[in-house]
Amino acid sequence: MMTFQEIIESIEELPAEDQEQLFELIRKDGRWKYGVPPVGNANFAWVQHFLYHLAPTGAAGFVLSNGSLSSNTSGEGEIRRALVEADLVDCIVMLPTQLFYNTGIPACLWFLSRYKNGNKNRNRKGEVLFIDASELGYMVNRRNRTFSEEDIQRISDTYHEWKRDGGSYQDIKGFCKSATLADIEKHNFVLTPGRYVGIPDEEDDGVPFEEKMAALTAELAAQMKEAEALDKEIKVQLAKVGFDLEGIT
Repeated sequence: MMTFQEIIESIEELPAEDQEQLFELIRKDGRWKYGVPPVGNANFAWVQHFLYHLAPTGAAGFVLSNGSLSSNTSGEGEIRRALVEADLVDCIVMLPTQLFYNTGIPACLWFLSRYKNGNKNRNRKGEVLFIDASELGYMVNRRNRTFSEEDIQRISDTYHEWKRDGGSYQDIKGFCKSATLADIEKHNFVLTPGRYVGIPDEEDDGVPFEEKMAALTAELAAQMKEAEALDKEIKVQLAKVGFDLEGIT
């Protein structure tokens, strides 16, 4: 069986006229109900391929690059808009960087559903769940990050509680948000979770502002005094070897 790359290379070896005829057939493919994907990017070819083969009550989840959430090049924005307006997008999860061993490209999870009005869960028509997990995980070495079991459970529980009839889901600022299609339209159908979940509130440590500033200024004064002493010592040591910094600004 040929790999995808081998197929592309074999197409590129064809004469230009034959290539154009082949691409014309591809553009007329019945799977492209929500728009013809661009030749140079397969993100929405995969999305629509999955959708085409889903049962009427089916759901699918897959990994795509972050560009799929916001790109407007070559008609991708129109395809994404069509998917949202058809109420097929169920959940988007933003992943942290360095999570995959074979690429450093930031990625996200898409979950699509053809049947959001039940299917053993609550009616979610007109809603999309956004989860920003970009700050979760820990570094296992200098190049790679991984999720802890608690991280995985947190993401999974958030999605399932949001779907569950009578679930305990709540929006958490900076982490998750259940948005309406109208909310998404206001953002021009960009699906980047950070646009919806917002920034988490800073925790109040109970220390009054005046006390914090007093401690910070005292620390700064001590550091400046130490820096002045170090400058003097550097001048003394340089003078001993014939370099005089006096008068130099």
